[in-house]
Amino acid sequence: MIRAVTIKDLIAWQGNIPLADVRTPAEFEHGHMPGAFNLPIFSNEERVEVGTTYKQQGKEAAILLGFDLTGNKWSGFVRQALEIAPGKKIALHCWRGGMRSGAMAWALDLYGFEVYLVKGGYKSYRRWALEQFEAKYPLVVLGGKTGSGKTKILHQMQALGEQMIDLEEIAQHQGSSYGTMNKLVQPTQEQFENNLADQLAKLDKQRKIWIEDESLTIGKRFIPKPLWNQMEAAILIDLKVPDAQRVQTLVQEYGVLDKDFLVECTERIHKRLGPEQTKNAVAAIREGRMSEFIELVLVYYDKTYRTGLSRRHASQVFPIELENNDFIKNAGKVLDFVHTEATII
Repeated sequence: MIRAVTIKDLIAWQGNIPLADVRTPAEFEHGHMPGAFNLPIFSNEERVEVGTTYKQQGKEAAILLGFDLTGNKWSGFVRQALEIAPGKKIALHCWRGGMRSGAMAWALDLYGFEVYLVKGGYKSYRRWALEQFEAKYPLVVLGGKTGSGKTKILHQMQALGEQMIDLEEIAQHQGSSYGTMNKLVQPTQEQFENNLADQLAKLDKQRKIWIEDESLTIGKRFIPKPLWNQMEAAILIDLKVPDAQRVQTLVQEYGVLDKDFLVECTERIHKRLGPEQTKNAVAAIREGRMSEFIELVLVYYDKTYRTGLSRRHASQVFPIELENNDFIKNAGKVLDFVHTEATII
């Protein structure tokens, strides 16, 4: 049995039915629905061959070539589908809900699967994903200079029942020249948007949504402009943490990283640090003087934060003093402050 379903139907199921994306591995890697499995009908090279045939010889010739290329693969497709969906219920899509997903649906239906064919395919999903950034969200931005513990406080607030979006986690980057932490690999821009849209759609728009103060770019990924504009217009809680505590926090995070990685990242921002500061910071890294290295680069990052903060109207910014590195207590203090100022925030 084959049933046509919409993207909204699929979203509402919240992953209860396995989803197979029958596009090529390259298409899938560029961007896919979160939680989808790749079950490609064609390899990357085969898709190019079929596309060329379609352009040069027409649709019928391309279809015949498609059958030739997949002729002995169908039993393998069915076995892969059984691994993805042992209960024999599966949702399928290709780029536009056309021949690739239609052919796979036919084969799996023949084998006895209950097949849900996504109308409009991945193209329809992308339209839905971009719409999520146009929606209005009751954002509260958590700000503070580098090393203030914003991300840890956000996660602690989430543990206390608050809603939050961790942009750095979604972007797989901690938002500075050192943001990959020498191990993180960023998703493509399209996949970043898909993952972000997926998380936004799960939130209650009637309740506050906490989000960390970020620049427009996180590493090489761009926050979608409609969402960024809402972040810029939102209330910002400005965490005021003593410099010594910030340095201590950052030494714990970055002091364990490879020295060559730290040097490379520092040299990448040499124009902003200046030649003398860069030279001193690199020497501090090489000699293991991590506190001094952190203090040197914070001069640049603190200036950048102040510049960003200056773009906001004073009525948007609510400073709060934090006296220690106890992220659990600090999360509670931030929430107490917000509840006290509930009529404003």
